[in-house]
Amino acid sequence: MSQETEQKPQGIRKVRIGNVVSTSMDKTIVVEYVARVPHPQFKKIIKKSKKFYAHDEKSEAVVGDKVKIRETRPISKKKCWVLEEIISH
Repeated sequence: MSQETEQKPQGIRKVRIGNVVSTSMDKTIVVEYVARVPHPQFKKIIKKSKKFYAHDEKSEAVVGDKVKIRETRPISKKKCWVLEEIISH
């Protein structure tokens, strides 16, 4: 029999790199992620952007920073990402 105390391996968490567009909330930043994807019909490369709400515990990111965010458990209704590191100011 296997041990009951064994930890199951955690699933792979998504990681995104984007720019901070808002820091007006307390301990929350809004990160805009731009993906370059081919158009489904015409196959031309287009840019798709999406905004993510990320948890910033120390409120260290400022608008314009390039940051890395990681997916996590839901922290609030819209916030399920956490700030991993600030790449550049």
